[in-house]
Amino acid sequence: MQLESNDLREGAPIDERFAFGKPDPDEHMALADNISPHLNWSGAPAGTRSFVIVCMDPDVPASADDVNQEGKTLPADMERVDFCHWAMVDVAPEVTELATGACSDGVTLKGKQDPPGPAGARQGLNDYTNFLAGAEDMAGNYYGYDGPCPPWNDERVHHYEFTVYALDIDRLEVSGDFTGHDVVEALKGHVLDQASLTGTYTLNPALRD
Repeated sequence: MQLESNDLREGAPIDERFAFGKPDPDEHMALADNISPHLNWSGAPAGTRSFVIVCMDPDVPASADDVNQEGKTLPADMERVDFCHWAMVDVAPEVTELATGACSDGVTLKGKQDPPGPAGARQGLNDYTNFLAGAEDMAGNYYGYDGPCPPWNDERVHHYEFTVYALDIDRLEVSGDFTGHDVVEALKGHVLDQASLTGTYTLNPALRD
């Protein structure tokens, strides 16, 4: 399989239009356009019955204690975990392209509850649901795509891996308020092929220069 995009280039910085947060000279970070990027995939094997799309950031600090704290930095070599930005399942086999903004166009405070997407597809909770749980003005269930917003005091540039999986089943065995991590587990044993595209993003001014 091959995965291409008009909006993303392999290994290159992601434009802030596709981010949840963008640099702000006064507050470090401001909300961005949060547009979902164009994706186009091809070469799915015979027998593909559905697609799954996942976007993961593997560079998120395992401890959030010092995240976005004045006078503190997050060392590049500290322990990291996966943070899911998007998990969409049951995409019909005839769908092989998503237009720019097709699944997100702006930040929805407290989370999108019925995110747009291909007919019949289901979208799970992304990890802003947990990360923003303590923020009174933003806490909620965040479904669908919400783009990059790494800590502005992080010494590591973050990587965002968009992956399209071709599956041998019509419907993935996840239900209710499923997460991207649930999806990754449920995929096992059903992947016929996959393709990925990875972009980078940082809000640390020292790393953007």
